[in-house]
Amino acid sequence: MNAAVVQAFDAPPVYTTFDAPIAGEGEQLVTVTAAGLHQIVKSLANGTHYMSTGKLPFIPGVDGVGRLADNTRIYFGGARFPYGTMCQQTVIGNTMVLPLPDAIEDAFAAGIANPAMSSWVALDRGRFTPGESVIILGATGTSGQLAVQIAKARGARHVIAAGRNPQALENLKSLGADRIISLTQDREALIADYRAAIAECGADVVLDYLWGSAAETTLAAITQRGVIKPGVRVRFVQIGNLAGENIALNAHTLRSSNLELIGSGFGSASLDAIRSAITDFFTLTTTHPFDFNYKTAPLSDVTALWNEKDQATRLVFQP
Repeated sequence: MNAAVVQAFDAPPVYTTFDAPIAGEGEQLVTVTAAGLHQIVKSLANGTHYMSTGKLPFIPGVDGVGRLADNTRIYFGGARFPYGTMCQQTVIGNTMVLPLPDAIEDAFAAGIANPAMSSWVALDRGRFTPGESVIILGATGTSGQLAVQIAKARGARHVIAAGRNPQALENLKSLGADRIISLTQDREALIADYRAAIAECGADVVLDYLWGSAAETTLAAITQRGVIKPGVRVRFVQIGNLAGENIALNAHTLRSSNLELIGSGFGSASLDAIRSAITDFFTLTTTHPFDFNYKTAPLSDVTALWNEKDQATRLVFQP
Protein backbone atom coordinates (compact mmCIF):
# COMPACT_ATOMS: atom_id res chain seq x y z
CA MET A 1 0.00 0.00 0.00
CA ASN A 2 1.02 3.68 -0.27
CA ALA A 3 2.00 5.51 2.90
CA ALA A 4 4.06 8.31 4.40
CA VAL A 5 7.03 6.62 6.05
CA VAL A 6 9.46 8.05 8.60
CA GLN A 7 12.84 6.63 7.65
CA ALA A 8 15.01 9.06 9.65
CA PHE A 9 14.30 11.33 12.60
CA ASP A 10 16.07 14.28 10.99
CA ALA A 11 14.14 14.26 7.69
CA PRO A 12 10.49 14.56 6.61
CA PRO A 13 8.57 11.35 5.88
CA VAL A 14 8.69 10.03 2.33
CA TYR A 15 5.77 8.83 0.25
CA THR A 16 6.46 5.21 -0.64
CA THR A 17 5.09 1.69 -0.36
CA PHE A 18 4.71 -0.14 2.96
CA ASP A 19 3.48 -3.63 3.78
CA ALA A 20 -0.29 -3.63 4.26
CA PRO A 21 -1.40 -4.40 7.82
CA ILE A 22 -2.97 -7.67 8.91
CA ALA A 23 -5.48 -7.51 11.76
CA GLY A 24 -4.82 -9.74 14.75
CA GLU A 25 -7.16 -10.85 17.50
CA GLY A 26 -9.11 -7.90 18.90
CA GLU A 27 -8.05 -5.65 16.02
CA GLN A 28 -9.74 -4.31 12.92
CA LEU A 29 -8.63 -2.75 9.67
CA VAL A 30 -9.50 0.83 8.78
CA THR A 31 -9.46 2.33 5.30
CA VAL A 32 -8.14 5.83 6.00
CA THR A 33 -9.80 8.85 4.38
CA ALA A 34 -8.13 11.73 6.26
CA ALA A 35 -5.35 12.30 8.80
CA GLY A 36 -4.27 15.58 10.42
CA LEU A 37 -0.71 16.85 10.69
CA HIS A 38 -0.68 17.87 14.36
CA GLN A 39 2.26 19.09 16.45
CA ILE A 40 2.40 15.76 18.28
CA VAL A 41 2.71 13.99 14.92
CA LYS A 42 5.74 16.09 14.02
CA SER A 43 7.30 15.56 17.45
CA LEU A 44 6.88 11.80 17.20
CA ALA A 45 8.29 11.82 13.69
CA ASN A 46 11.45 13.64 14.78
CA GLY A 47 11.84 11.46 17.87
CA THR A 48 11.52 14.25 20.45
CA HIS A 49 8.11 13.38 21.90
CA TYR A 50 8.06 11.41 25.15
CA MET A 51 5.93 8.72 23.47
CA SER A 52 8.53 8.08 20.75
CA THR A 53 9.69 4.45 20.59
CA GLY A 54 12.99 5.42 18.97
CA LYS A 55 12.42 2.74 16.34
CA LEU A 56 12.44 3.14 12.56
CA PRO A 57 10.77 2.94 10.08
CA PHE A 58 7.14 3.76 10.90
CA ILE A 59 4.08 5.51 9.52
CA PRO A 60 3.28 8.84 11.24
CA GLY A 61 -0.13 9.99 12.43
CA VAL A 62 -1.93 9.61 15.76
CA ASP A 63 -5.56 9.85 14.64
CA GLY A 64 -7.74 10.02 11.59
CA VAL A 65 -11.04 9.34 9.92
CA GLY A 66 -11.85 6.26 7.91
CA ARG A 67 -14.21 3.37 7.32
CA LEU A 68 -14.40 -0.08 8.83
CA ALA A 69 -15.01 -3.23 6.82
CA ASP A 70 -18.78 -2.78 7.25
CA ASN A 71 -18.47 0.79 5.87
CA THR A 72 -19.06 2.44 9.25
CA ARG A 73 -17.48 5.90 9.18
CA ILE A 74 -15.36 6.51 12.27
CA TYR A 75 -12.93 8.82 13.96
CA PHE A 76 -10.14 6.68 15.38
CA GLY A 77 -6.75 6.62 17.09
CA GLY A 78 -4.37 4.11 18.57
CA ALA A 79 -3.00 2.44 15.44
CA ARG A 80 -0.63 -0.41 16.20
CA PHE A 81 3.06 0.46 15.68
CA PRO A 82 4.60 0.73 13.10
CA TYR A 83 1.31 1.72 11.49
CA GLY A 84 0.04 5.27 11.96
CA THR A 85 -2.74 7.04 10.12
CA MET A 86 -0.99 8.56 7.09
CA CYS A 87 -1.52 5.56 4.88
CA GLN A 88 -4.22 3.90 2.82
CA GLN A 89 -5.03 1.31 5.47
CA THR A 90 -4.14 0.84 9.13
CA VAL A 91 -4.91 -1.50 12.01
CA ILE A 92 -6.43 -0.50 15.36
CA GLY A 93 -7.80 -1.93 18.58
CA ASN A 94 -11.04 -0.79 20.15
CA THR A 95 -9.81 1.87 22.58
CA MET A 96 -10.45 4.91 20.34
CA VAL A 97 -13.19 4.18 17.83
CA LEU A 98 -15.97 6.78 17.61
CA PRO A 99 -18.78 6.81 15.02
CA LEU A 100 -18.90 10.20 13.31
CA PRO A 101 -22.12 12.25 13.12
CA ASP A 102 -23.26 12.59 9.50
CA ALA A 103 -22.99 16.37 9.69
CA ILE A 104 -19.21 16.27 10.30
CA GLU A 105 -17.07 16.03 7.16
CA ASP A 106 -14.05 13.67 7.14
CA ALA A 107 -11.23 16.21 6.71
CA PHE A 108 -12.77 18.63 9.21
CA ALA A 109 -13.00 15.89 11.85
CA ALA A 110 -9.44 14.68 11.18
CA GLY A 111 -8.08 18.21 11.48
CA ILE A 112 -10.03 19.49 14.46
CA ALA A 113 -10.34 16.52 16.86
CA ASN A 114 -6.77 16.56 18.21
CA PRO A 115 -6.45 20.32 18.86
CA ALA A 116 -9.97 20.42 20.31
CA MET A 117 -9.19 17.49 22.59
CA SER A 118 -6.05 19.23 23.84
CA SER A 119 -7.94 22.15 25.38
CA TRP A 120 -11.08 20.20 26.33
CA VAL A 121 -9.10 17.64 28.32
CA ALA A 122 -6.88 20.37 29.78
CA LEU A 123 -9.92 22.25 31.08
CA ASP A 124 -11.10 19.01 32.68
CA ARG A 125 -7.64 18.39 34.13
CA GLY A 126 -7.78 21.90 35.61
CA ARG A 127 -11.21 21.16 37.10
CA PHE A 128 -12.70 24.09 35.21
CA THR A 129 -16.27 25.05 36.05
CA PRO A 130 -18.52 27.49 34.15
CA GLY A 131 -18.09 31.05 35.37
CA GLU A 132 -14.34 30.79 35.87
CA SER A 133 -11.78 32.77 33.87
CA VAL A 134 -9.16 31.21 31.61
CA ILE A 135 -5.78 32.36 30.30
CA ILE A 136 -4.69 30.79 26.99
CA LEU A 137 -0.91 30.93 26.64
CA GLY A 138 -0.10 30.42 22.96
CA ALA A 139 -3.52 31.45 21.68
CA THR A 140 -2.62 32.40 18.11
CA GLY A 141 -1.93 28.91 16.73
CA THR A 142 -4.59 26.46 15.57
CA SER A 143 -4.96 24.81 18.97
CA GLY A 144 -4.92 28.11 20.85
CA GLN A 145 -7.56 29.73 18.67
CA LEU A 146 -9.77 26.71 19.17
CA ALA A 147 -9.06 26.75 22.91
CA VAL A 148 -10.42 30.30 23.16
CA GLN A 149 -13.65 29.22 21.49
CA ILE A 150 -13.99 26.04 23.53
CA ALA A 151 -13.41 27.84 26.83
CA LYS A 152 -16.15 30.32 25.94
CA ALA A 153 -18.50 27.60 24.71
CA ARG A 154 -18.02 25.75 28.00
CA GLY A 155 -18.98 28.81 30.01
CA ALA A 156 -15.79 30.75 30.76
CA ARG A 157 -16.59 34.14 32.29
CA HIS A 158 -13.54 35.75 30.72
CA VAL A 159 -10.79 34.53 28.39
CA ILE A 160 -7.37 36.21 28.33
CA ALA A 161 -5.51 35.27 25.13
CA ALA A 162 -1.71 35.62 24.95
CA GLY A 163 0.39 35.17 21.82
CA ARG A 164 2.94 36.74 19.49
CA ASN A 165 1.13 37.22 16.16
CA PRO A 166 -0.51 40.67 16.31
CA GLN A 167 -3.08 40.07 13.57
CA ALA A 168 -4.10 36.71 15.01
CA LEU A 169 -4.41 38.28 18.46
CA GLU A 170 -6.79 40.93 17.12
CA ASN A 171 -8.84 38.25 15.38
CA LEU A 172 -9.22 36.41 18.69
CA LYS A 173 -11.50 39.17 19.93
CA SER A 174 -14.14 38.02 17.47
CA LEU A 175 -13.68 34.42 18.67
CA GLY A 176 -14.42 35.26 22.30
CA ALA A 177 -11.23 36.65 23.84
CA ASP A 178 -12.03 39.39 26.37
CA ARG A 179 -8.42 40.58 26.69
CA ILE A 180 -5.41 40.00 24.45
CA ILE A 181 -1.77 40.12 25.55
CA SER A 182 1.22 40.42 23.24
CA LEU A 183 4.11 38.18 24.22
CA THR A 184 6.51 40.38 22.22
CA GLN A 185 6.69 42.93 25.08
CA ASP A 186 9.71 43.10 27.36
CA ARG A 187 9.40 41.06 30.56
CA GLU A 188 8.37 43.82 32.97
CA ALA A 189 5.80 45.31 30.58
CA LEU A 190 4.39 41.85 29.93
CA ILE A 191 4.06 41.08 33.65
CA ALA A 192 2.30 44.42 34.17
CA ASP A 193 -0.06 43.71 31.26
CA TYR A 194 -0.86 40.27 32.67
CA ARG A 195 -1.54 41.64 36.14
CA ALA A 196 -3.85 44.35 34.79
CA ALA A 197 -5.76 41.76 32.78
CA ILE A 198 -6.00 39.41 35.76
CA ALA A 199 -7.21 42.25 38.00
CA GLU A 200 -9.97 43.00 35.48
CA CYS A 201 -10.94 39.51 34.35
CA GLY A 202 -9.63 37.11 36.98
CA ALA A 203 -7.61 33.95 36.34
CA ASP A 204 -8.64 30.51 37.51
CA VAL A 205 -7.16 28.19 34.86
CA VAL A 206 -4.15 28.67 32.57
CA LEU A 207 -3.88 26.54 29.42
CA ASP A 208 -0.21 26.58 28.39
CA TYR A 209 0.81 25.52 24.88
CA LEU A 210 4.25 27.18 25.07
CA TRP A 211 6.23 26.53 28.30
CA GLY A 212 9.77 27.99 28.22
CA SER A 213 10.27 31.70 28.94
CA ALA A 214 6.64 32.45 28.06
CA ALA A 215 5.48 30.25 30.92
CA GLU A 216 8.08 31.75 33.28
CA THR A 217 6.70 35.23 32.69
CA THR A 218 3.11 34.10 33.11
CA LEU A 219 3.97 32.40 36.39
CA ALA A 220 5.78 35.55 37.56
CA ALA A 221 2.64 37.58 36.88
CA ILE A 222 0.60 35.20 39.04
CA THR A 223 3.11 35.40 41.89
CA GLN A 224 2.27 37.74 44.75
CA ARG A 225 4.81 39.92 46.52
CA GLY A 226 4.36 41.88 49.70
CA VAL A 227 1.06 40.21 50.66
CA ILE A 228 0.25 37.64 53.29
CA LYS A 229 -3.31 36.72 52.37
CA PRO A 230 -3.89 33.59 50.26
CA GLY A 231 -4.07 34.22 46.54
CA VAL A 232 -6.77 32.99 44.20
CA ARG A 233 -6.38 29.30 43.41
CA VAL A 234 -4.89 29.11 39.90
CA ARG A 235 -4.57 25.80 38.06
CA PHE A 236 -1.75 26.01 35.51
CA VAL A 237 -2.23 23.22 32.96
CA GLN A 238 0.82 22.39 30.82
CA ILE A 239 -0.13 21.12 27.33
CA GLY A 240 2.73 21.86 24.92
CA ASN A 241 6.29 23.20 24.81
CA LEU A 242 6.59 25.19 21.58
CA ALA A 243 8.67 27.85 23.39
CA GLY A 244 11.03 25.47 25.18
CA GLU A 245 11.23 22.20 27.08
CA ASN A 246 12.42 23.65 30.42
CA ILE A 247 11.70 26.55 32.73
CA ALA A 248 13.39 28.11 35.75
CA LEU A 249 10.92 27.88 38.64
CA ASN A 250 11.71 29.94 41.71
CA ALA A 251 10.66 28.45 45.04
CA HIS A 252 8.80 31.63 46.01
CA THR A 253 6.57 31.25 42.93
CA LEU A 254 4.86 28.32 44.63
CA ARG A 255 5.01 29.69 48.17
CA SER A 256 3.65 33.13 47.29
CA SER A 257 0.71 31.96 45.20
CA ASN A 258 -2.15 29.51 45.44
CA LEU A 259 -0.82 27.78 42.33
CA GLU A 260 -1.24 24.23 41.10
CA LEU A 261 0.91 22.85 38.25
CA ILE A 262 -0.84 20.13 36.24
CA GLY A 263 0.09 18.26 33.08
CA SER A 264 -2.34 17.31 30.33
CA GLY A 265 -1.46 14.77 27.67
CA PHE A 266 -1.15 11.09 26.92
CA GLY A 267 -0.02 9.54 30.18
CA SER A 268 -1.54 12.17 32.47
CA ALA A 269 -5.05 12.00 31.00
CA SER A 270 -6.79 8.63 30.73
CA LEU A 271 -7.97 7.21 27.42
CA ASP A 272 -11.50 7.32 28.81
CA ALA A 273 -11.10 11.04 29.46
CA ILE A 274 -9.73 11.64 25.96
CA ARG A 275 -12.48 9.59 24.34
CA SER A 276 -15.14 11.39 26.36
CA ALA A 277 -13.68 14.80 25.44
CA ILE A 278 -13.71 14.08 21.70
CA THR A 279 -17.23 12.64 21.89
CA ASP A 280 -18.51 15.70 23.76
CA PHE A 281 -16.77 18.04 21.33
CA PHE A 282 -18.20 16.33 18.26
CA THR A 283 -21.65 16.50 19.82
CA LEU A 284 -21.21 20.21 20.45
CA THR A 285 -20.07 20.90 16.88
CA THR A 286 -23.44 19.74 15.55
CA THR A 287 -25.13 22.74 17.24
CA HIS A 288 -22.29 25.19 17.92
CA PRO A 289 -20.14 26.38 14.99
CA PHE A 290 -16.39 26.71 15.52
CA ASP A 291 -14.08 28.87 13.45
CA PHE A 292 -11.35 26.47 12.33
CA ASN A 293 -8.98 26.82 9.39
CA TYR A 294 -7.78 23.67 7.66
CA LYS A 295 -6.72 22.63 4.22
CA THR A 296 -6.41 19.27 2.52
CA ALA A 297 -3.61 17.83 0.43
CA PRO A 298 -2.92 14.47 -1.19
CA LEU A 299 -0.68 12.26 0.92
CA SER A 300 1.75 12.08 -1.99
CA ASP A 301 2.71 15.70 -1.16
CA VAL A 302 3.74 14.82 2.41
CA THR A 303 7.48 15.47 2.00
CA ALA A 304 7.02 18.87 0.37
CA LEU A 305 4.38 20.11 2.84
CA TRP A 306 5.65 18.57 6.09
CA ASN A 307 7.54 21.64 7.32
CA GLU A 308 5.03 24.33 6.33
CA LYS A 309 5.07 27.14 8.92
CA ASP A 310 1.39 28.18 8.88
CA GLN A 311 0.42 27.52 12.51
CA ALA A 312 -3.08 28.96 12.05
CA THR A 313 -4.18 26.40 9.45
CA ARG A 314 -4.28 22.68 10.12
CA LEU A 315 -3.05 20.49 7.26
CA VAL A 316 -5.02 17.32 6.58
CA PHE A 317 -3.63 14.60 4.31
CA GLN A 318 -5.89 12.37 2.26
CA PRO A 319 -4.44 9.04 1.06
